Amino acid sequence: MRQGDMGRLLLLAAIWGASFLFMRVATPVFGSLNTAFLRVFFGCLGLIALLLILRVKLTFNGKALPAVLLGVINSAVPFVMYCLAAKWLPAGYSAILNATTPLMGVLIGGLLFSEQFTLRKLSGVVLGLAGIVLLTTTGSLALTHDVLLGIAACLVATACYAMAGFLTKKWIGDRGGLDAKLVALGSQIGATLFMLPIFITSVAVQPAVDWQHPGVWLCVLALGLVCTAWAYILFFRLIADIGPLKTLTVTFLIPPFGVLWGYLFLGETISSGFIGGGLVIIVAVWLVTGSVKPKAEIKDVSLKS
Repeated sequence: MRQGDMGRLLLLAAIWGASFLFMRVATPVFGSLNTAFLRVFFGCLGLIALLLILRVKLTFNGKALPAVLLGVINSAVPFVMYCLAAKWLPAGYSAILNATTPLMGVLIGGLLFSEQFTLRKLSGVVLGLAGIVLLTTTGSLALTHDVLLGIAACLVATACYAMAGFLTKKWIGDRGGLDAKLVALGSQIGATLFMLPIFITSVAVQPAVDWQHPGVWLCVLALGLVCTAWAYILFFRLIADIGPLKTLTVTFLIPPFGVLWGYLFLGETISSGFIGGGLVIIVAVWLVTGSVKPKAEIKDVSLKS
């Protein structure tokens, strides 16, 4: 991997790790539903601007509806879940639980999409569950009802991410494909349209929100423009340059950044149980996402050398 690619990978991990910090700041002030809507709204505007600058033709080739529907599963619901979790969980916890996405992919792929279960993948799932138990029972955070709700919300979000991965292949990839940047834009349009009536109802029904918080607005703008729009561009550039498997290693890098930002800017504590649980989850993700070369391939390499 080239030095520039590694730099972009670290930058992407730092940006996505910071999203949990921004949600942790914005949610208590603006509310979970409002924060989630503003994130997808500004993410949508940011992507439109970026694609116009890049002169990408906004032609969806009959796949606009699938891309819009993916936005509900891949953005709207997960963002709401993480904003809800931000009410009860430190940013570091949400960042580490986000790393369970590949584990959810194993379960959902095997149960719903005829993906093959392997001993390595199943071991990763079991180890990941053990890591979640270790993280939540030995960390510095008391295991209250609200904390359990926050954990459940994070796991629903990662299940949505995993489901969206398979549906993207089925609805987009298997039908001839589409520029990934257009899939990203379509998904944010779909998420915005889905969240708009919820946002309007929330503003009308819920207690009045004090919108006059410049610092919170900066966090919301960062969520939409940086952690969503710009991050998507970095993500797809990495896929094009180094491939999807190497790009997936960003999953390992997000939790350390999420924990670091929470520690530096929110004063969140880092206990030995927290570190231990986080490391177990990361090892579990490595078991699921790591690849082993077939014997035939190894033999072929040895003959060439």
